[in-house]
Formats: sequence, C-alpha cells, structure tokens
Amino acid sequence: MVKGDCDSKFLPVKEIFSEALASGFETGAAIAIEHKGKLVVNLWGGYKDLEKTKEWKEDTLVNVFSVTKGITATCAARLIDKGKLNPNQKVSHYWPEYNCNGKETTKVSDILCHRAGMFGFKGGIPSGSFQDWSKFVKHLEAQSPYRKPGLSQGYHALTYGWLVGEIIRKIDGRTVGQYFKEEIAEPLGIDFYIGLPKENFSRCADMILIELDSIKVPGGFLKYIPDFVLPKRIKNFKEALKSGDFEKAFEFREEDSNDFQNSEDWRIAEIPSANGHGTAKSLAKLYGILSNGCSRNGIEIMNTKTLELAISIHSSGPDSVLFGADIKFGLGYELSQGISFLGNVTPIFNNKMFGHAGIGGAVAFGDPEKNLGYGFICNQQHKPKEMYKTNNQLTKALYSIIENS
Repeated sequence: MVKGDCDSKFLPVKEIFSEALASGFETGAAIAIEHKGKLVVNLWGGYKDLEKTKEWKEDTLVNVFSVTKGITATCAARLIDKGKLNPNQKVSHYWPEYNCNGKETTKVSDILCHRAGMFGFKGGIPSGSFQDWSKFVKHLEAQSPYRKPGLSQGYHALTYGWLVGEIIRKIDGRTVGQYFKEEIAEPLGIDFYIGLPKENFSRCADMILIELDSIKVPGGFLKYIPDFVLPKRIKNFKEALKSGDFEKAFEFREEDSNDFQNSEDWRIAEIPSANGHGTAKSLAKLYGILSNGCSRNGIEIMNTKTLELAISIHSSGPDSVLFGADIKFGLGYELSQGISFLGNVTPIFNNKMFGHAGIGGAVAFGDPEKNLGYGFICNQQHKPKEMYKTNNQLTKALYSIIENS
C-alpha cells in the first residue's frame, strides 16, 4: 500500500506511516523529510477519494489549509530581505485604505504574528465567489478590529491571507500566488500552489471533512469552576472560551456545503491563509532549503539573518482564539506552543521548529538546528482530539531518530 523511498535509518517513520494507512485511520497521505539537504523519506499511499477508487500517487496534491500560512510568511520574509517590507512599519504606509476605524496604529508585524485584532469578518464572511479578492479586502479595510491592535494575540485563521496578501500585492504588484510561483516555486522546482491551475485538478485529492458542527470547542464545564482554583493555563483557556473569539475566527458560511474545499471556486481562488495545494515532497524541500542556509543550486530565498528574524519569537499567548494557549509566532511562522495538555488536538512544535499546521491534519516545518525539512499531508480530517495523531507520532519518531544518532 505504501510506495516510495525511505533511508534505513528512518524506518520507524515508515512503520508508523504504513500503520496509519493500513488501519484505515488515514485514507490517503504522504510524508517527506529532508535531512542535511538530502531527501531521506519520500512515502505515499492510500487513496485520493472517499470511495477509494483513485490511488494516491507521488505527485498527488491536496489542500493543506493553514500550512499555507507558512508559505505566505516565506514570501513576506523575502520582501523583508529585499528591503521592500519593514515589519515595524505601520500597515497604512503600504496600504493607505487600511488606515481607519481603529486600525491606524497597526504595524505589519501585528498582522504577521496575529496581533492585529482582525481575526474575523464582522457581519460574516462575504458571500459569493472566493475568487473575488477585492471584495474580501474591502470588507477588512472598512471594519474595525475586535481587539485593539498590538495588545493581544488572536489567531487570524482566514483573514490572515487577505491581510498579508494585500500588503504583498500593494508592495510588489503581484498576488501572493504569483509572487511565490515566480520568485520561489518555479526557480527551485517546488510543486506548491496558492491558486491551483485547472490543469492540475486531476492530480488533486479530495478532502474528506468531518461535519462542521462536530468541530466543537472542548471544556464547557470550566465555566462552573471558580478561577482561583485553576492553574494559569487553564484559566486562560476558560477566558478564551468565554470570549467567543474561536467562533469568530473559524466561522463558516451557510451557503457553503460541507465539502466546499473540493469545489472549483475554492481551488482556483487565492486564499493565502488556507487553500494552498501541494505535495509533501514540495513542503519538505522548501523547509529543507530554509533550514540549510536558505539557498540551493545558487538560488537564495533569503539571507539566513532574515530567516533568524522571521523565526524569532514576535508574539506569545495567551491566544484568545486558540483556547488561551501559549502559542508563539514569528513573522507568520508557527513556533513552539504551550497546549500539550490537549494532546493530539494540537501539532508538536518545539525546539527550533518553525512552520505551520493545517486544520485538515497536514503539517510542515523546518528546523535549522537539526537541518530538517518536513512535510506531512493527508486528506482525511479527524475530530479535534485526533486531528494531529498521525503527524505527532511521526514527529516524535523523527526526533527520536535524530537525537539518538
């Protein structure tokens, strides 16, 4: 069932991956790992569809949801490297129309590290085609923030894409998808897209999503427990539940079916926070390059000093959207997180890891200290308590191998 190549040193990773597919826990999936610039794991297996009629292939693409944010962060970091974007500058310097309704003090770094207070669309996500970029941008331009910019962290699940994307478009003239394609993907041979061309639809796996109403925030019983008996992290969790910020950030439109992420409109649109499509190998390659000097074959993505800036901690929780957790963010990259008590509800991000996870279960990261690039993708979404079960098992095995060799 599992195909591909695996260095003998990393066989425990292959065993876990194979079991996840053989047991039926994962429908289709792929994992790739680069270590010290060498592709040491490149495995795939299972099926692209619920009916299990289409085999997953090496070049199968899948929607990786918020893993896309790490790609968008890389584009922003490249602009910083080129001296075209200053993370400490006000957003209005690049995007004058944003300078209104309580957003006047917002800095670029506030948006990149989820401190802009704009984690949801007031009045609901705009209806109609996701391909209408200006509609979403104008909505965000006009609205006021939920929280004062710069003072607190709240994960911008969807809005991040249009906010960062419009800053990039204002500076460069190209969309994030175009910028990534021309500046990074094509020169380095990275098979990843923000805005999927129709000619690649046949390679795309269907996302198999759980019912939207089954994604419930745990811990409702906490409202009955007095604050003074709760540890700090649990108290932060309780406060986040009371705020309702999770529901604002992860809102769904009534007009969308449960599988709208498989629609032509969703795939073609550019949503730089949520609808990137790629292979595990492409993600491992990108993060492998970033974790090994930021260049390959004479092509530099950015200076290593710029990467150090981008993956240093710029914000830390409690995050009012993500359950009050002590999640740390760089300039768009997800860093270490303090919600391990929730188990597989969250992905493992520790040590020097930087990258991003997606709500479908996909995870991609780099680790400059270990010279790692990692990509795990899948098409079977799981309920929250098992969302990152496979990834976490794979990540634990990987680090055990690296640290004991």
